[in-house]
Amino acid sequence: MSTDASPATIIGGPVSPFVRKVLAICEIKGIGYRLDPIVPFFGDDSFGQLSPLRRIPVFLDDQVQLCDSTVICEYLEDRYPHPALLPPAAAARAEVRWVEEYADTRLAEVLIWGVFYQAVILPFVFGKERDKAKIANTVAEDVPEVLAYLERIAPADGFLVGSLSRADIAVAVVFANLKWARVELDRRRWPKTLAWVERSVATPELDKLTRLAERVMMTPIGRHRAVLAEMGVALTAASMAAPEPRPGLMPLG
Repeated sequence: MSTDASPATIIGGPVSPFVRKVLAICEIKGIGYRLDPIVPFFGDDSFGQLSPLRRIPVFLDDQVQLCDSTVICEYLEDRYPHPALLPPAAAARAEVRWVEEYADTRLAEVLIWGVFYQAVILPFVFGKERDKAKIANTVAEDVPEVLAYLERIAPADGFLVGSLSRADIAVAVVFANLKWARVELDRRRWPKTLAWVERSVATPELDKLTRLAERVMMTPIGRHRAVLAEMGVALTAASMAAPEPRPGLMPLG
């Protein structure tokens, strides 16, 4: 458990898989934080000063101001090494970093930006009609490609390098958003991958965060802070949420 007197600040709502990845690291390592649960694309001008790419999460503590989820996780691993979420061996550490990178880039490109963004963000944030043909094409063409890769590397049991690591977390958090986009995957086709994801999501910290995000998904944007407070989440005194959304510069977190 961290003994820092002042909790960190994390800007970004838990529906974002990139935010949930950072929150999971904090929960596992016992790092205190306060959350400003802004919805992606709703940051105000002061948020843009903190995050020049207008991406979430943003992490601030007494030493740093960081904007990329993997950079944040590297910093937290360095500053709070116990419990470790990177294995000790160099080769295994490289494997974890690669799978985390794959999850944050190609996997997120397909499942988040190709499906969740089209099915959920466009209609509910920007008021635009879903492109159902585009979603269907992504599910038919791109989802099998990324799932086939994960099926090849997924552990038969347990986690990727034995104990829970950032790789397991980074992969698992993306799949909840696919479920919220109402896309069901065939367990007979990708049994190892889906079992791996389920084991990761069943860990207490990820289970807690997934339940928070599910509740937020069912709540109007204006009530996100109130609902999270009701669920026991420590919040910032003020929010960087803007009244209207604006696009970010890059689609990755």
